[in-house]
Amino acid sequence: MDITELILDDHHEQRRLFAILEQIDRSETGVLEAIWSRLARFLELHALAEEEIFYPALLKVGVAAHRKSGVEDETLDAIGDHNDIRDAVAAVGRHKVGSDDWFEAVAAANLANSDHMAEEEREGLTDFRRLAALSRRHQLAVEFAAFEARNYAGVESVDKDPEEYVRKAERGLPTGNGGSGGSGGSLSIGPMKKN
Repeated sequence: MDITELILDDHHEQRRLFAILEQIDRSETGVLEAIWSRLARFLELHALAEEEIFYPALLKVGVAAHRKSGVEDETLDAIGDHNDIRDAVAAVGRHKVGSDDWFEAVAAANLANSDHMAEEEREGLTDFRRLAALSRRHQLAVEFAAFEARNYAGVESVDKDPEEYVRKAERGLPTGNGGSGGSGGSLSIGPMKKN
């Protein structure tokens, strides 16, 4: 078991669920809503698992390998992407399920997520396989699987400031809500802000 493989498995499931949505008749609003609800919760859980487990480890191995700048840039971009995905998911909820606007919002969430996954697969996951020992990747896979299992019902959606996230991760501090429902690294920005 390897954390990079678990992340790729999650990416495959995200792509599969988006593809399912594209093939359901718009009149089957109950089915669309059920599949979307599952996918939306999964997108947030996956992002938070990466933020709690994968990206701090990527930063650590990158610094140790004297590649701090590269992994910092990848992490800043990824946390920003996660915020964009959160905002796109929230936008879906502003439309009537099955409407043209709803499908357009789902397509926008799919695009934001697809762009992020492609970049992560090309950069962060590749770098981590090159820089981290298999034993470390296995240990993190166990943590990642446990985190997702413990939080299977969903986690709170909270935007994070990418620069603050990297600073905290590099100092070994908690980087977010950890699935506990706290506000963590929220900047209270954008459509996901807390009132």
